[in-house]
Amino acid sequence: MKIYSKFLIAILITFGTFTELKAQYGYGNGYGNSGYGRQRNTIPQATSQPEEPEPLTAEQIVDLEMPNITEAIGLNPFEEAIVRTSLIKTVQKRIELQILKLEPEKTREAIEKIQKEQDEELKTSLPEDKYEAFKELQKDRFKTKKKKKKKKKEEN
Repeated sequence: MKIYSKFLIAILITFGTFTELKAQYGYGNGYGNSGYGRQRNTIPQATSQPEEPEPLTAEQIVDLEMPNITEAIGLNPFEEAIVRTSLIKTVQKRIELQILKLEPEKTREAIEKIQKEQDEELKTSLPEDKYEAFKELQKDRFKTKKKKKKKKKEEN
């Protein structure tokens, strides 16, 4: 009987230490799972999509372009304010047109109407030479770098 009780105690100690060792080294999670190493989570993680940048407002768009326009045409602060307010109105109307998603023909007509209104407003507000310079700049889509390079080449 002594041998039987010693054998039983030895088995209990072995099983007791085995579960402790198993939990200590990460071979189990204490809930009866007997996998080896770390277990992967079976719940899929939601992938977060990168947020799209918010579209710029009319004022932000005009603020980005005004330094180029002012430098290229040589506007004084009063003329700059006139051009800025006119451009903000125009850009805002064009943004609204994009939101409406009209038919291409109606969109083209609306853009032409907006452009005519802007031209009339600037023609009455700016001196003739600065208005013409603005129209040329507008044809080049407000890119002033090309003109500077051409001027430098002509001077040499």
